[in-house]
Amino acid sequence: MIASLKRIWRLGIKELYSLKADPVLMALIVYTFTIAIYTVASGAKFEVENAAVAVVDEDQTALSRRMRDALLKPFFKEPVLIEASEVDRAMDEGRFVFVVSIPPKFEHDVIAGRDPVVQLDIDATAMSQAGNGATYIQSILLQEVAAAYPSSTGTAPVSVVTRAKFNPNLKSEWFNAVMQVINNVTMLAVILCGAALIREREHGTLEHLLVMPVTPTEIMLAKVWANGLVIVVAATLSLIFVVQQLLGVPIGGSVTLFVASMLVYQFSVTSLGILIATVSTSMGQFGLIVMPVLIMMNLLSGSTTPMESMPEVLQYVMQLSPSTHFVALSQAILYRGAGMSIIWPQILALIVIGGAFFTLARLRFRRALQAAQ
Repeated sequence: MIASLKRIWRLGIKELYSLKADPVLMALIVYTFTIAIYTVASGAKFEVENAAVAVVDEDQTALSRRMRDALLKPFFKEPVLIEASEVDRAMDEGRFVFVVSIPPKFEHDVIAGRDPVVQLDIDATAMSQAGNGATYIQSILLQEVAAAYPSSTGTAPVSVVTRAKFNPNLKSEWFNAVMQVINNVTMLAVILCGAALIREREHGTLEHLLVMPVTPTEIMLAKVWANGLVIVVAATLSLIFVVQQLLGVPIGGSVTLFVASMLVYQFSVTSLGILIATVSTSMGQFGLIVMPVLIMMNLLSGSTTPMESMPEVLQYVMQLSPSTHFVALSQAILYRGAGMSIIWPQILALIVIGGAFFTLARLRFRRALQAAQ
């Protein structure tokens, strides 16, 4: 047992030296956990910001001007006054995301209690911005009318009080930054471990391993711990220095528990990378197989859209993916401060899935070694 552990340790050290000698992979690791995290978190926004808005003011009263002036930065650019005949052309050309049309005698009808209608045209090409922006504009216009003529708005039968937990300002950076770290951990774990096995084959060093007193299991475990360790260290540094310090995202739970969970996740996802590498004959073929697998794991794991919004059959299928369970436990730890008493089902699922992937990969890798002999 001790001799086997020593062999796994030495083979892992060899993997680290091989990775160090590959400047492209080293650059990929640094880029993925620094620039890629920052640019995606700060650049991709779900909330409305600097949306182009136009106003058709056919009322030309103090109330209509007040409503127009209430559309302020940073949510909207300064409103542009246009004529009603220009609306269709402006929307076709994509000049504005929103066009607010205030009808004639609007203020007069408000005072008379006739419930006039304000038309809002939306370019729903930008789906997320369009949906959120419509809600913003509706709320802003209603507030201005209520402030100007409180007696005309009536009294709402129910008062709704909203409290947002874990992200009270509803900032997309807080969500995007952490989810990007998680997605990048998945991507690099599969690529690095699979590429390490393909590299052995293409460089001819696999034949060297065959004449050494090592077993397929020892070779695989060495690749798993060496490549997994690199990713865990890089992801932890990224979480502390890029996410927490540079982007200012608060971490609600224990970073230590997250790192421990990530180590378990590395076992399952690196085993998946080796499994894919055993069915690939070249690095190019490995890349072509990995791309759709990673896309599916990232998009359908719950890091982009909630699992509950997916078809029920797909929800059950995605339970076989380790990324689904890792995203769930990561969100629970980093956002909601969950402990082991809450995330243990996901940890158990990762161990079971990782064991299944590792067993399949070992069987295929053993067959590959026997064929090479």
